[in-house]
This record gives sequence, C-alpha cells and structure tokens, in this order.
Amino acid sequence: MIICIDVGNTNIKYAVFDGQKVVLTFRVATDLKRTSDEYGAQVVQMLVGGGVSPAELTGGIFSSVVPSIDYTVERMLANYLHIRPMQIAPGLKTGLKMRADNAREVGADRIVNNVAAIAKYGCGKPLIVVDFGTATTFNIISAQNEFIGGVIAPGIKGSLDSLVSGTARLPRVEIEAPPSVIATNTVTNMQAGIVFGFAGLVEYIVKKIKKELKAADVLTIATGGFSEIIAKETAYIDIVDKMLTLNGLKYLYDLNHSEEEI
Repeated sequence: MIICIDVGNTNIKYAVFDGQKVVLTFRVATDLKRTSDEYGAQVVQMLVGGGVSPAELTGGIFSSVVPSIDYTVERMLANYLHIRPMQIAPGLKTGLKMRADNAREVGADRIVNNVAAIAKYGCGKPLIVVDFGTATTFNIISAQNEFIGGVIAPGIKGSLDSLVSGTARLPRVEIEAPPSVIATNTVTNMQAGIVFGFAGLVEYIVKKIKKELKAADVLTIATGGFSEIIAKETAYIDIVDKMLTLNGLKYLYDLNHSEEEI
C-alpha cells in the first residue's frame, strides 16, 4: 500500500491505495504550528480507525503548496510510517510539457491535476481543469497535452470569509445554493452571491478560454471541495472528479517508482 498526500493551504488530503484501489481517504486541517509528532499521532489514528495498519504502507508521495510545512510532513512520514516519500518538485518525472513563462512558478497541485487530467481524460481535445480550493484555479491543456497557461481567482471559502470579517452584521453561512437567485433574507442573499457568482465566473472564464483557443469542443473538469456545488449551477462543467489530485499523485508515484526500478 502507498499513501498519497495533498498539502493545501486549508486542508491536507490523504488517500491510501492498495494497487489501483482506494482503500481509505481522509482530510485534516493544515496547521503550521503543529509538529511532526502531532501530525504523526493524528495520521496513525486515522489509518488505524480506517482499518489500515501503518506497517502495511511501503511508500508515499506528497505535493505541497505550503513550503514551510514540507519538512514537518517528511519527518512525520519517516518517524511514524517509516517511509521516505517522493515529493512533487523539480527533478521528479511528470511527463507534462509546460509552455508557461516560468515552469517553477506553477504550483505542485496544478501540475498534479494536469497530469491526472491528461492520463484519465486526454482525448485529443483541449482540457480545462478547474480546482475549487483555497484559490480557484483554471488550468488549460492543449489538444497536444501541453500545459499552456491558466487563471487564478479568489477561492470560494476565502471570499465568504472576507465578506463576513469585513462587515459587522453579516453571518457565517453554509455554502450551498439557495432556491432562487432572488433571495429574501440575509443568509440566502449571501448564498446566492457566492454560489451563483462563482458559477457565473466559471461560465465567463470558460467562454473566454474557448474563444482564445478557437475551439468549441473543450472538456472541462472540476475538482476541489466545492466542485459539486458549482457544477450543479452551470452547464460549463462537464465532469466532477474530486479525487483528481490524489489519483494524479498515485499516477506519478507509479511513474517514478517504475523508473527507480530500472
């Protein structure tokens, strides 16, 4: 079994694979103050509670957009799971062709999403990968499977947090679609603005991307915590795949593990 870890600004997502089968997934909050021992105790508890013995894990891989926590994750994996993980970093084989001005500026999570999308959905047409995470990112992949650029917009949760913290009387609300865009109370007003507003953002940006690509036949894949909520409100998302990043990590582990064995 191997463990795949996606370290994000808000959450750390874990998946345990037995071959190609996912046997356990869980997530914990990203906390920069937490030590490797605290993370280790937490992960061991989650593994055992999910029916996985830490001794069964033979390898691991992680991607991170929080560099200050990378050493903590490495030490946690070494001390508590006794594995030396691969990391998505320069030097790791991805097979992804990059046409960005500076490939080193592209976040590890975006690289993994692109690789996963090509491996699973590549079909000779352009792909747009939308990740509803701490930021909302759009990754554009050409019909030749090249990463040609993208868009970074504010994230859904961060937008709501900013709205609540910047006003005196607006409450914190659940992020879900209200019955109507014409909302009749404060809670549904806020929900309409967040959910329908981000659905509109997706539609406008995807339209602009298709126009610049001069391609009408483009496959749009959404991932991230709020992908299902937004996908229900727009026809501009074709596929929701919430496991895209973790499956991409497993793909890259296999790719580089086979290289090590040669």
